Amino acid sequence: MLTINLEYFLFEDVTVGGRTLSNLLIDKLSDGVAINIIYDAYGSMATPTSLFDDLLHAGANVVEFNPINAASILTGHSPNHRDHRKIMVVDGHTAFVGGINLSRTYENPLSAGFPADGDSAHAYWRDTAIQIQGPVVAQLQKLFFDTWAQQKGTSVRTATHFPKIARQGDETIRIIGSAPGDRRPLYYISLEQAIRVAQKRIWLSSGYFVPPHQEREDLGNAARRGVDLRIVVPSHSDVEAAVYAGRAAYGDLLESGAHIFEVQNAVLHSKLAVIDGIWTAVGSSNLDRRSVVFNNEVDAIILGSATAAQVETLLQRDMAESKAVTLPAWQRRSFDEHLDEIRARLWEYWM
Repeated sequence: MLTINLEYFLFEDVTVGGRTLSNLLIDKLSDGVAINIIYDAYGSMATPTSLFDDLLHAGANVVEFNPINAASILTGHSPNHRDHRKIMVVDGHTAFVGGINLSRTYENPLSAGFPADGDSAHAYWRDTAIQIQGPVVAQLQKLFFDTWAQQKGTSVRTATHFPKIARQGDETIRIIGSAPGDRRPLYYISLEQAIRVAQKRIWLSSGYFVPPHQEREDLGNAARRGVDLRIVVPSHSDVEAAVYAGRAAYGDLLESGAHIFEVQNAVLHSKLAVIDGIWTAVGSSNLDRRSVVFNNEVDAIILGSATAAQVETLLQRDMAESKAVTLPAWQRRSFDEHLDEIRARLWEYWM
């Protein structure tokens, strides 16, 4: 059975090559492809309801994650609980996962840079996702249908979405789905364990870098024992407070020997980690408290040198397009910057 399952925080009618996503999906529906869509009510708040109405009329199944209304709050849905995942699975054998939303901001050209007026919607966005094939795709399908059931989506014959698939390549992949209320946040446990045993290098990228205390401590300890710690973060964001909250934490990391790079002329949104050239993470989880406490997230952990090398190349490119933050420069930042950091830290829990 031909199928497309889409689960996105931000779902817009994106255009590629002059063709809209809605037209593409409607054409696929007319060809007999079964399409199921989950979109986050908060993230997709600005998306016209007519887009989802048109898809429903054409035969797609559509679920709104945690609708924002009085009825949903009364039934126990927290408006702060968001589905931050970005998942696409095609025919049960090919999947995409990472930081990239179905957002029209990605249509902005490289030449857009970051506008002087601070309008991030018209900036160039730098992001990363990974294409996955092989038996592990079934793990993403399961996460999708678990959320579908929790959100009371219409009945779907899920068995047809899980074809038998032969192993692809020679690298090992694990999919980690996380949600509020998890007793053990498995992605962050995996990341912290990898950081603690790292011997050579830890390279990270986070679109929203507001690391909890334990994570900062683990990273600092790694740098102090001689690990090459490099952290790529945005200099501009659609949530500027997150930039200032992150900068407030630079001091301890820089003193420990970490290298921090702020990407210029773009909005950095990718969520990447590569450790010792063998352990790689690509997903939707930022290095912030929100990803642990409030959001549904999904991350792929890959064990293998080939993927690690590709991600290191991406991060090297980002570092080359960044401004290195030094401890003396950070210590000389202006009084106004200090104030912005203090204000941002007041809201850090909710970022």
